[in-house]
Amino acid sequence: MLKSSQQKLLHAAVITTALLTASAVQAAELVVDQHNKTFVVEGNKVEAITIHVGDTLRFRNDDPFFHNIFSLSDLKTFDLGSFPKGQSKTVTFDKAGMVEVECAIHPEMYMEVTVK
Repeated sequence: MLKSSQQKLLHAAVITTALLTASAVQAAELVVDQHNKTFVVEGNKVEAITIHVGDTLRFRNDDPFFHNIFSLSDLKTFDLGSFPKGQSKTVTFDKAGMVEVECAIHPEMYMEVTVK
């Protein structure tokens, strides 16, 4: 028979495994195109989107020139480097909050990502 402390550890392990499995199942990947020097989701220009903790954004270049998507936000700092038409790069958002996303080549490209 398990001792009380062993039962608690086993119970905690089961809960942790269930939570990790649930979050992995719920995580999504959303494609954000760069088209005509704008961010586009499902054919619509976007300046703000809302995603969930654990979701991934796939930044796909659909323009005939390079883009360099980056963020200097405290919540999520990244720089995807320059990439040409047809290529994509991903970022996974692992904390809740707001992230400002820009293009280093085209300063008019700006999008706010709210992570819930």
